[in-house]
Amino acid sequence: MDRLDRKILAELQSEGRLSVTDLASRVGLTLSPTHRRVRDLETSGAIVGYRAIVDPAALGLHFEALVFITMKQEDRETLLAFEKAVADIPNVLLAQRLFGDPDYILRVRTTDLDTYAQFQDNELARLPGVQRFQSTLVMKNLVVDRPYPTEL
Repeated sequence: MDRLDRKILAELQSEGRLSVTDLASRVGLTLSPTHRRVRDLETSGAIVGYRAIVDPAALGLHFEALVFITMKQEDRETLLAFEKAVADIPNVLLAQRLFGDPDYILRVRTTDLDTYAQFQDNELARLPGVQRFQSTLVMKNLVVDRPYPTEL
C-alpha cells in the first residue's frame, strides 16, 4: 500500500459517499487510476464495506454501558458458545476478548436504564460460562468511530 492508497483510504473514511470524480480530485489522480485503486483496495480487503453512521439518539438509544465479563470456565467450547451468543445480541455494539482479567468487554446500547437492567437480567445473565459481569455507565462519548490513522 503506497501513499496514494493511504490518501484514498483517509478520504473515504471521512466521507464514504464521495464520487470517484471528487475522490480523484482530492488525491491528485485522474478518474481511471483512482477507480482502479479503490477497486483494488476493496478486492484486497483493505476496504471491507461502506455504511451510514447513525446517531443513536435518533433510534432512541440514549443509554450506553461498558460491560466487563469474567468467565468461570475458559474451555474452548464454553468460549465459542459465549462468543456466538454475544454476536447474536443486537444491542451489543462491540465485543472484544481481552488478555488478563476481565476476559471480555462489551459496549451495549439501550433506550434507558430500566431497559438496560432488563437486558442485563434477560440477556447477559444467561450467557454461557459467565462467572461475573460488571457494568460501567458511559457519561459522555469523547471519540466515537474515529477513522483509522493512515499515516505511519
